[in-house]
Amino acid sequence: MADIRLIVGLGNPGPEYEQTRHNAGAWFLNELAARHSTSLTPEAKFFGKTARISVAGQDVRLLYPTTFMNKSGQSVGALANFYRIEPEQILVAFDELDLPPGVAKFKHGGSSSQNGVRDIVTRLANNKNFLRLRIGIGHPGHKSRVTGHVLGKPATDEKAAMDAVIDEAVRCTDVLLEEDLKTAQNRLHAFKAELTK
Repeated sequence: MADIRLIVGLGNPGPEYEQTRHNAGAWFLNELAARHSTSLTPEAKFFGKTARISVAGQDVRLLYPTTFMNKSGQSVGALANFYRIEPEQILVAFDELDLPPGVAKFKHGGSSSQNGVRDIVTRLANNKNFLRLRIGIGHPGHKSRVTGHVLGKPATDEKAAMDAVIDEAVRCTDVLLEEDLKTAQNRLHAFKAELTK
């Protein structure tokens, strides 16, 4: 059983960003909350929206930072400090340029070019040892197009593939909490939603 006490979904606040690729982590978190029959409510002291779920007897907090993406660590740091949650007990879900739409992967620690993740590392005293859920959004092919791609809405076929893998990632998160990381990884990493035109 994985000892995860906090699950974070990254995105940018506001309706104009809600459907953009950069909010894939937030889509995952909302789906996870819905699967556990709860919804996220604003909590000012944590600079975000929170919920609580119970899986296999574990009390797990959900957090969507309502700061902008590059300040996500302010929210994560505040909640983790308040509840004395260690970095190793945190799972952060976010959009990943290096994976195609329809693919998601669990990864433990390591570096990341994602600006929200970088800020979280900084706010956790440069501790990188939290678990990540990387949700593929694909790469536009050139770095000059990355910002527009990340802040753009996925095409219909991409969105369908992302929705499918997020649904599977939610199920695999329950596997992670009830069993272990290896079992959850084996299942999630074998999954690929194909793009259908």
